[in-house]
Amino acid sequence: MVAKLLVVGGGKMGAALLEGLLISGWARPTDLAVAEASPARQAELASPEGLAGRFPGLEIVSEPVQAEGAVVAVKPGDVEGACQALGFAGVRRVLSVAAGVKLADLARWCGEGAAVLRAMPNTAALVGDAATAVAPGPGATSEDMAWATGIMRAVGKVVEVPERWMDAVTGLSGSGPAYLFLVVEAMVDAGVLVGLPREVASELARQTLVGAARLLAVTGEAPEALRAAVTSPGGTTAAGLRQLEARAVRSAFVEAVAAATQRALELGA
Repeated sequence: MVAKLLVVGGGKMGAALLEGLLISGWARPTDLAVAEASPARQAELASPEGLAGRFPGLEIVSEPVQAEGAVVAVKPGDVEGACQALGFAGVRRVLSVAAGVKLADLARWCGEGAAVLRAMPNTAALVGDAATAVAPGPGATSEDMAWATGIMRAVGKVVEVPERWMDAVTGLSGSGPAYLFLVVEAMVDAGVLVGLPREVASELARQTLVGAARLLAVTGEAPEALRAAVTSPGGTTAAGLRQLEARAVRSAFVEAVAAATQRALELGA
C-alpha cells in the first residue's frame, strides 16, 4: 500500500507534524509513514508512549518508501540524501522544512518532474502554534501549494511567500521564539531584583507573555494600539517603556532579526 504521506525524519519536528496531522484529522494513522534511520529513535516512536503506540497503524520504516507525497524533516546536511532516496522511491511531491536548503537544490536532488516546496516553521509547532511560511518551487502548482499549506496548518498558522523572503522569515519567526524566551528570562530576573521569589516571578512572567500573545491573536488589534491602551500618562508602564526606549531595546530587536536573516543567507549559500 502506498502511503498518503511519508515524513522523512522522526525527530521533534517530524513527530510534531505527524501528531498534528493525526489530531486534526488530515489523515488516519494507516495513511502515514515515518522514515527514521536511527534504531534508537525508531524504538521511541514504536513504544507505547510514542507516536505509533498512541496512533496504532502508523508505519515506521528505516528508509524512504513510495508515497503520494513526502515531508523532509531532517538536518540540512542530510537533505540531499533524503531527497535522492525519495526520487529513487518515486515520490513526486516533496515539502522540505530544513532551514536554508534552496528550492533549486531540492529540485535537482529529487529529480526531474518532482514538485518541490519549502516551509519554515518555528519551534511552536511542537504545541500546534507554529508560525510557518511556505514557498513553492518553479514546478509547483496551486494544488501543490494547497497540499503543502494544508500540512503545515496542522501545526499552526501559515503564510505563502516567494522563496526570496525565506531568509527574512527565518530571522523573524524562525528564530523569534528565542528572542521572546530571552525577554521572559530577563523579566524573571527583574522580578527577583525588585523582591519577588523566583518561582512567583517566573509564573507571572510566563503568563504575562501568554496573555499578551492571546490579546494580539483574539482582538486583532495592532501591537502599538494595545501598548497604548495599557500606557497611562505619567503611569508605571510609561516609566518602564521610557527605560526600554532609552536603552534602544526596539533597535536591538531590529538588529537581532537582521543578523539572523544575514546568517540564514550565509548558511544557505
